[in-house]
Parts: sequence; C-alpha cells; structure tokens
Amino acid sequence: MSEKPASGNLNAARYGKLPETPGVYLMKDTRGRVLYVGKAANLRRRVASYFERPHDVRIEALVRRIAKIGVQKTDTALEALILEAGLIKRLAPPFNVREKDDKSFLYIEITKEAFPRVFLARGGGGHGRGRGSAAAGGGGRSARFGPFASASSAREALRILRRIFPWSTHDPEKLGAFDRPCFDYEIGLCPGTCIGAIPRTEYAKNIMRLKLFLSGKKECVIRGIEKEMKAAAAARDFEKAEKLRRQAFALRHIHDTALISDAEMPVVPSADVASPYRIEGYDISNISGDSATGSMVVFENGVPNKGEYRRFRIRTLFRPNDVGMLTEVLERRFSRRGEDAARAWRLPNLILIDGGIAQANAARRVIRRAGLDIPIIGIVKGPDRKRNDLIGAIPGGVRKETLVRVRDEAHRFAIGYHRKLREARALQ
Repeated sequence: MSEKPASGNLNAARYGKLPETPGVYLMKDTRGRVLYVGKAANLRRRVASYFERPHDVRIEALVRRIAKIGVQKTDTALEALILEAGLIKRLAPPFNVREKDDKSFLYIEITKEAFPRVFLARGGGGHGRGRGSAAAGGGGRSARFGPFASASSAREALRILRRIFPWSTHDPEKLGAFDRPCFDYEIGLCPGTCIGAIPRTEYAKNIMRLKLFLSGKKECVIRGIEKEMKAAAAARDFEKAEKLRRQAFALRHIHDTALISDAEMPVVPSADVASPYRIEGYDISNISGDSATGSMVVFENGVPNKGEYRRFRIRTLFRPNDVGMLTEVLERRFSRRGEDAARAWRLPNLILIDGGIAQANAARRVIRRAGLDIPIIGIVKGPDRKRNDLIGAIPGGVRKETLVRVRDEAHRFAIGYHRKLREARALQ
C-alpha cells in the first residue's frame, strides 16, 4: 500500500501521483483511522473526483477530514470490488457503514449442499432466496463473502464469475432429473448438474476455486488450475487440459468494464474541434462459431486511418452468437481507456455497428455501462438487399455514404482476419 500525504498543494499531494489502475483507496484522518474505503477502475481519476466536483453534504464532510489516502492496486475492477468488500468488513469505516445497517448490505452466499448454489443475499442472517444455511445435502452454515453496497455491482460480479466457474442453480431434488440439458448448460454457465454430467468431486473443486477467488487468492487459483492442466496433458486427457487452459486464461483476462459505475468514470468532454472526427466501425465474422473474430476500423474526417485498425479474436464464445461476440469486442476495446495516456485509444465521436437492432442495443449497453455517451448507429441491408437501412440518427455533418464505406471496410477487415485464422488452423 502507498500513502499520499495531504501537505503542500492539497489536491496534487492527494491524488496527483496515484496510479491509473484498478484498485481500492482508503481515506484516512490525521490519526491514521480509515474513514472510507472505495473501489475504482482508475484510482487517480476516481480519487480526483472527490476534490474536483461539487458533492452533497456527507461527501464534503468526508473530504474535510481526509489527511492521507492509501491505495492497493489490483489487476481488475472485479478484484477491486472483492478487496473493497473485505476491507469494509474488517475495518468498518464510518463513512461506509454510517446510514446503513447490516441488512442493507448484500453478500455473495454459497450454500452448504452436495452441489452448492451461489446467490446474492441481504445481510442480517437471511440466506439466499429464503433458503436456510443447512440446506439439503449437508449441514452447517453457508459461506458468505461481502459486504457489497451496490446491488448492480454484485450482480455483475456474479455474472462474470459464473462464466469462469460455472455453478448450478437447480433445486437439489431436480439434480440429474432433466430430460435434456438446461439452457444455462448450453451457454456454458451450468456444469451439467441438470443431467448428472459432472461428478460431485469435480463440482466441489470448482466451488473451492470460486471461494478462493472471492477471498482474494486469484494467483493461488491459477497455480492450482495450471498444475492440474499439466497433469491432464501428461495423462493425454487433452480435452480436460484445454478446458483448464481456457479457465486459467479467463482468470488472467477478466472483462469487467460493466463493474465501472458512472460515479467512477470521468465526464467525457465534448470533442476537441481541432481533433479529427473519428468514426469507429465494428463487424463480427464467424462460421458456426469457428475462429470467430471481430474488427474495428477507424475513419477520421471521412478517410480510413489504417494505423488505428484493430483485430479481436473472440475468446469467450465458441458457438454462433453475434450479439455476445460484439459485446466482448466492445468491452475489450473500451477497457483500453483505463490505461496510461500513452497507450490508451482515443474515444470515437461515433460508433457504427454492422448489424440490426439487437447488435445496436448491445453496443449501447456496453457504452452506457462504461459511463460514456457516444452516438451509435446500426447498419443493415434492407429487405431487398439493395439498400442500407440505418438504426439511429446520423449526427450532423456525417454523410450516409461515409457510413456505408465504414461498414464495408469493417466487413472486409473482419473477413480477412477470419480467413487467415481458418487457414492457419487447417495447416495444424
């Protein structure tokens, strides 16, 4: 943990040299007591917001008492959320818990069952969705992690974690009794408890790793997975080894921009009139989910800037799902705002999506969760395939012909990369 004393230039001394990384910040008084713990996707920007914007009376009272600011960096916003919860539980900072009793906080609860389920539960002794702590299949108390002040952040954390550590949501009496796999199994969120496809020992191992991650022990989890992966490869169980490899990769490349609340993101200023008008175009290319890729092309003042083009190999989906793949690409692209200025990508003035209403709405959700306000237009071939229909209003000064060119270039760029990957795979 680093400390920034509040001497000299008040603002600069408190946050001017803080890292622009995810993590938690601890605001302390003159006696070193922790007044408040918060999480951030960008520590410097988040802490700066306390001193550079007007706030309500409660926040102003906190700011007046701050003498030192400590920070603990994390790899991701998800880990910052988990670390924040642990510190609040251990330190009970007055500005976190004041005006809240335990029942107001949320906890991640893992039931004590043969095949444990994972829920969000309110504080004060309640258990996930009204179920007791000694659920079917085992006695004792459920495991709890938290507290979390934000319901939306806690729900998003579970959504991310279930992609990495699939778990069952089925009632114990229904396990293995399904005639066919459930929908969650089809999209990789259920490990197969619905049809009895996973042994209890394997399921328990997965839940143990989830608990370790929620305890802030990500590297321990990765080491365990990699050790098991090597053992599986040595035993020539390549299917298991590949599954473990993907799990370890997912842990090292967590996509968590949706955890960044509006309060943690700076207000995006109007585009500098001296900067070129930047349009980013996106397209997805895949055949039955195979070697799926995404493309980002950039036009500035109506002219392609090929040095700014980017390619994305889809990492999290292996079946056809254009909306899900587009969501992954946009989440990865807009996470680049959190890096240092020398490596960050400039924000666009307009986003063009090769797709219809579903794709345009998915893009809007990503942009909104990232705390941004960027116009989004979808473009799709008309019913007769001889015209281009636009979804969304064209900003002033932008020509439809330019948007068609952006779409065509994004499609060409995506197809080229997809073909290259398929050819390389065929040669293996």
